[in-house]
Amino acid sequence: MTTVAQPRPVTGAKRVTFGEACRLALEEAMEADPSVFVLGEDIGDAETGGTFKVTKGLSTRFGTDRVRTTPISEQAIIGAAIGAAIAGMRPVAEIMLMNFTTVAMDQIVNHAAKLRFMSGGQTAVPITIRTATGAGRGTGAQHSDMLEAWFAHTPGLKVVMPSSPAEAKGLLLSCIFDDDPCIFVEKKEIYGMRGELGEPAERIPLGQARVARRGEHVTVIGYGGAVGESLAVASQLAQDGIEVEVIDLRTISPWDRETVLSSVGRTKRAVVVHEAVRQFGAGAEISATIHEELFGELAAPVQRVASKNLPVPFSPALERAYLYSRDDIERAVRTVAGASR
Repeated sequence: MTTVAQPRPVTGAKRVTFGEACRLALEEAMEADPSVFVLGEDIGDAETGGTFKVTKGLSTRFGTDRVRTTPISEQAIIGAAIGAAIAGMRPVAEIMLMNFTTVAMDQIVNHAAKLRFMSGGQTAVPITIRTATGAGRGTGAQHSDMLEAWFAHTPGLKVVMPSSPAEAKGLLLSCIFDDDPCIFVEKKEIYGMRGELGEPAERIPLGQARVARRGEHVTVIGYGGAVGESLAVASQLAQDGIEVEVIDLRTISPWDRETVLSSVGRTKRAVVVHEAVRQFGAGAEISATIHEELFGELAAPVQRVASKNLPVPFSPALERAYLYSRDDIERAVRTVAGASR
């Protein structure tokens, strides 16, 4: 039975958690457009509203025809979402954990990403794939990987990773109403982060970075949880007279080259930070572009800060050793800050 949703506006400057911000984006999108629906494992209220409770309350409010709990089959979830998108809907498919997207890679890479091109632009695939991941909770190697580089390497996909509640809400709304398939990555360790939201229905354009902190000596580029870590390091380094500019990339693909190059063109020094393993990570692409475009202007080679090239350990001690740290960011910044042309 269909439940008629009653408008419930969100006021400006409302403080909510990261997870609540994602839910508010889903609510606003479903209120605004009846073609938006959500599907995934255990997302209905009968199943407690999802593993991370992002969809809690949505099935009660909008009905189980628009908030569909599925069997445990990632292939079925993405396949159904692609079919619905081709038929004119705007599905939001939840894949519980990012590692589980590997089960549906054929649908994501060979169908969602390519149908627009293989149809000569006649077929849009406006799906959003929400997925959570990240190390730090001892969930082990099959539940913690950051795989954004895989998807950023796939033409036809947009890859987004927010750093705060406001960013999560604005970026998720933009993904839902974008006509291309979007991978929306949620860092599960920051679901409890609180922050203020903007106005109702406010969207953040995809592909547009944010200067989270102004600085003149070193540019630090990150996304997701790395932004908060970089801002903390920047505040500490300011006490020693090192002013760090922090750029929140927001969208990993397509990434905002202009904002990054403009910043590094001023500071002459750059550090790229991400949780994913260093080898073949998104930081390599950003670093290569900076070197290609600004080689003659750089005061030092670009530094990359990332996690070890290993499966995520289960042991808390080993997991901490695997992850990049604030100390790693600080060392990288001090290294490039101390270099002169």
